[in-house]
Amino acid sequence: PFMFLRDLFGAFVIVGVLIAIYRRFILKVPRMFTNAMDIYTILIVAVIMLSGIFLEASKMVAYSDYKRMVDEYSGLSDPEELKSLEAYWVKEFGTVSPNLKGPFDEKILTKGKDLHQSSCAECHARPQWAFTGYGAAKLITPIGLSIDRARLPSVLWYIHILACFVGLAYLPFSKMFHIFASSVSLLANGVIGKEKLAPANRATLQAMELDACTHCGTCSLRCSVIMAFEEISNINIFPSEKIGSIKTLASGKALSPRELRHLQEGVYLCSNCYRCTVVCPAGINLQDLWFNVRETLLQKGYPEFLVLSPLSFYRGLMKEETVLKDYEKPLTQAREAIAAQCDLMKKKDKVLALTPTNRKLKSGLNLSAQAKTFSACFSCQTCTTVCPVVGNYENPQEALGLLPHQIMHAAGLGLRDLAFGSNMLWDCLTCYQCQEQCPQGVHVTDVLYELKNLAVKQVREKTLEPIERK
Repeated sequence: PFMFLRDLFGAFVIVGVLIAIYRRFILKVPRMFTNAMDIYTILIVAVIMLSGIFLEASKMVAYSDYKRMVDEYSGLSDPEELKSLEAYWVKEFGTVSPNLKGPFDEKILTKGKDLHQSSCAECHARPQWAFTGYGAAKLITPIGLSIDRARLPSVLWYIHILACFVGLAYLPFSKMFHIFASSVSLLANGVIGKEKLAPANRATLQAMELDACTHCGTCSLRCSVIMAFEEISNINIFPSEKIGSIKTLASGKALSPRELRHLQEGVYLCSNCYRCTVVCPAGINLQDLWFNVRETLLQKGYPEFLVLSPLSFYRGLMKEETVLKDYEKPLTQAREAIAAQCDLMKKKDKVLALTPTNRKLKSGLNLSAQAKTFSACFSCQTCTTVCPVVGNYENPQEALGLLPHQIMHAAGLGLRDLAFGSNMLWDCLTCYQCQEQCPQGVHVTDVLYELKNLAVKQVREKTLEPIERK
């Protein structure tokens, strides 16, 4: 049974390797990336398994191995007995003999069987139980003598043992460590509630979960924001790929400003829909991992403008879980980075020209069917009157800068700094009250939304892209 179980589990591993090769190199599953570690792992496992099977097969057919065992353990000296035993091994064990060829007389085989049972049966089970090795032995039987003369069993033995040692040495540093880590991850997440974990224990669990990842790509297949990659060429948008970057960060290796920015953007481009966590076969709580890494990176000092977007909704719900309970700091950094590029808001006494100072702003708004309606505004101030944000202040102009109808004017005049630098633009609740009440049909909320995107795009071009190019 041991030979059978050994070959059975070996066959399972080979099937797994074939499936991995098929998915990654033939089927080419969408959103699945194959890195160097994946290739190394497949190669090492394949070499271990194939060398083991052919080592087993070559020893079955090797006459020199048979001869050595007979000389050392059988104690037989009679030529007739040796011939009978050899005939039995050629017939039943697949040994390739230079002296004997089948078919054999039944009496010789019967005598050989008796000798085998008295001298060999205690140590040697029927080779047919090792079905993969026996099948390979049948394939190489025609060249069995050549294999024996070339001492191929010894060569395969060294290859097999060295491959096993390399695999064992590489195991703690590769994704193969998931053999242990994923089991612990599944057990831990199955019995421990998030609210029961102290911060230090949660960090330990998440460090272990990084090693539990098999880079199977299942999370990327289910990710709800993956289409953002079509517009933003950042590989860290893919959940399966950002795990590798997070492991590098957690290991203490220095990441370049560009790598940090890409990782920060990748973990923030997440709707926290929980899909990746639900489908992860290793039981990794990816949603919790993204949140903690996101908060850690936000403390690095690089402004992240996605905190001003609806993608921050989950962060607002988890306000008490933020690093150092500092919820406002990333928001302030992003707002200050934008304000730093809008000097005109600081010069309230400056005389403005009537001609458009930024035609690029108007042309950018005109690209949108919704946003281009700003030109229809005739300053009735209905949008400002119904705005709940404006109504929240006694002196709204002092707190918000430009009011909604004034932002429409700034867009019409092409005054980019005034439009981008107004607090009203970023405090908008997107409640659509202004847009619903506008008598001219100006899509006020949509205009504000487009202005936000244009503002972020401009600031990124001026401040972040030079950093990312380093």
